[in-house]
Amino acid sequence: MPSTCSIRALWILNNQDAVVFSRRFPVVEKRWRAACRNNDGPGTVKYAASPNFPSDLELSAAFVERKSREGSLRGFGIRVTRSAEGSDSWVDDPITRHVIGIYIDKEVEGETYLLWPLIMHIKGQFCILVLPLVEPRHLDAYEKLCKRSDCGNAVGVDGSLSSLLLDLPSITGAFMVTHAIGDIVSGDVVEPEVIVNSSPSVGGLLDSLTGSIGISGISSRPKPGPAPVGSSNTSGTALGGVAADAPRSGSRLLDKDALRTFISSSMPFGTPLDLSYTNIFAIKVNGFSSTDLPPTDIKQPAWKPYLYKGKQRILFTILETVNAAMYDRDEIPDSISVSGQINCRAELEGVPDVSFPLNELAVGRIESLSFHPSAQVPEHGVDKHSVMFSPPLGNFVLMRYQATCGLGPPVKGFYQLSMVSEDEGAFLFRLRLMEGYKSPLSMEFCTVTMPFPRRRIISVDGTPSVGTILNTERSVEWKIIVSGRSLVGRSLEATFSGTVKFAPWQTQRLPSSKSFFAGITEEDSDIDAESNSNMMNVEEFLMEKMSKDLPPVDLEEPFCWEAYNYAKVSFRITGASLSGMSVDPKAVSIYPAVKAPVELSNQVTSGDYILWNTLGRCPSAAAI
Repeated sequence: MPSTCSIRALWILNNQDAVVFSRRFPVVEKRWRAACRNNDGPGTVKYAASPNFPSDLELSAAFVERKSREGSLRGFGIRVTRSAEGSDSWVDDPITRHVIGIYIDKEVEGETYLLWPLIMHIKGQFCILVLPLVEPRHLDAYEKLCKRSDCGNAVGVDGSLSSLLLDLPSITGAFMVTHAIGDIVSGDVVEPEVIVNSSPSVGGLLDSLTGSIGISGISSRPKPGPAPVGSSNTSGTALGGVAADAPRSGSRLLDKDALRTFISSSMPFGTPLDLSYTNIFAIKVNGFSSTDLPPTDIKQPAWKPYLYKGKQRILFTILETVNAAMYDRDEIPDSISVSGQINCRAELEGVPDVSFPLNELAVGRIESLSFHPSAQVPEHGVDKHSVMFSPPLGNFVLMRYQATCGLGPPVKGFYQLSMVSEDEGAFLFRLRLMEGYKSPLSMEFCTVTMPFPRRRIISVDGTPSVGTILNTERSVEWKIIVSGRSLVGRSLEATFSGTVKFAPWQTQRLPSSKSFFAGITEEDSDIDAESNSNMMNVEEFLMEKMSKDLPPVDLEEPFCWEAYNYAKVSFRITGASLSGMSVDPKAVSIYPAVKAPVELSNQVTSGDYILWNTLGRCPSAAAI
C-alpha cells in the first residue's frame, strides 16, 4: 500500500450522538477490500466478506455503546477496573482518547467486527470521526493489543500502540482532515493573523484584517467574499489546549453544501490534496481564467491553485500567549508558560523555497515544536535549527511551539481578598509590571478583573495608585494601563486597596431542598412537569444541588465557586517575543533568488493569567 493518506469514510455526529453527515469513498474502500483478501489475518478476511459499510444508525449505535463502555465520549485512556478486554482503555494508552475503535454489530450476518483507527475530534457541538486507510496487519496488531493481559507499554517499545501508530503516516493526515472539517462546521475558517507594519502595496495581497482571503493576483474577477459557513470564533485557545470531553450544546446548523464542496474539492476519491478552505472557497468563487494557466517551467502544486503576481515581500508575525498561575505562597510555586506560533504570508511569484535559521532554540526555552506540512527541518543540532518551506498562498501558520518565559512574569505580585462580613470584602493588590523588561518591549494595555459571578456588587470603595476603576454588577475592573499610553523601557508598581460591598446574600440564595419539599403536600406530591411555576422551582432546586454537590471544575465558573476566588490579568505586549523566538529578516533566503523585503512583527497577549487569592483556597498541581 502507498504511504500517502487516504480516507475510507467520515462521519459527523451531533451532541445527541446522531449522525448528521457522512461520506464514504468507494475507491479507497475497494483498495481496503483487496488488501483484506491478500492478508492472512482471519479477522480482516471476515470483514472483507461483509457487503456493506455500517449504516449511519449502526455507527451511531456502536458509538453510543463505546461511550457507555468507556465511561465518557473520549474514554478513560488508561486501564481501570471498569475496562473490559477488547476495549480501547484495555490498551492502556492515552492516545486511545483520540484514536478510537468501535465494534459494529451486523445483525444480518450475525457477526461483530472492529472499525479502527477512527480519528476523533470534537469541535463545538459536533464530533468528527475519520477512518483512514491502513493495512490489515495494522488492524490485526491493534486487535491483539486489545486482548493482551499486560498493560502500560512504554513509548517506542515493540508491540506498543505508540510504535504501531508511528508506522502509520495516514494517522497524521487523518488528524489534519478532522481539524479542517471541524473548523468548517464551527465556522473557524479565517486566515491566521499577520500584522502588517506598513500599508499594503498596490497589487499585493490585501491585509487579512480587511476580510480578504489573500488572493489578489486575480483582481480581474470578483473579490472573494466571506465564508458561507458562519462567522469566525477565534480565541486564545487556538494554539491547542485541552479538548472538551463532550460536544457543547447549541443550535448551530450544519452547512452540508459547504461541507460537500470542501470534501469533493480537497480530497477527491478520498485522498487529501489541499485542506485549505481558503483555497477551495477561492476556486469556487473565482474559478480560473486564461491568465491562470500553469507555467511550463515549474510544477505548480495542487495546494497553490493561484500564483501570486505583484510586488514581492515576506511577512512574519510571532504571536505568543502567556498563561500563568500566580500564588505568592512558599508552598506553591508560581507557574508561567508561553504558547506561540509564527504566522507567515509570502507574496512571492512562482513556487519558490524559503529558508531561515532558528538560532534561539539553543537557549533551551522551546519545549516542543510543530510545523506546517509544507515545511522541512533539514538541519538539526544543539545550537542550530533551520526551516525550509514552499509557502502556500495567503496567510498560514508556519510553526507552533510551547516554551518557557525567558524574561520572567510580565505582571507579578499578589492579590488578597478577605470577607470582613457576610456582605463586605476587603481586598489588596500589589503588582509590578514589566520588571526587567527593556525597550523595544512595550505593554500597550493592562487590565485586572475581579469577577464575582455569584454575588451582586453594590459598591466599591478604594482608589488605586495608578489607573481607573470600573465596576459592574458581577465584576470589578482595574484599568492600570489604557490604550494609547504604553509602558516602554521601564517598570511600574501599582497598588490598589479597598472594599467591595455585595447585596445581602439571603436575597440571592436559592430555595433549599428542605423548604422546597416541605411545601409539597401529600395530595399534590406528583409534580406536573408541564407546569411553568413548578418547573421553575425544580430548576432552582437542581441549581442549588449542583452548587452543593458538583466539584468546582465541572461548573461554568470553577475559579469563583465556593472559596475559590481570583483576579484575572489581561494585557498586550509588542516589540519582541517573551520566549526568545525570533526570525532574523537578514538571514531569510529565497530560492530562486529574488529581491523581496522581509518584515517581522511580534505580539504577546495574555491567556489565562490568574492571580490567586493568597488568603483563600486555590487549586494547584503537585510537581512530580
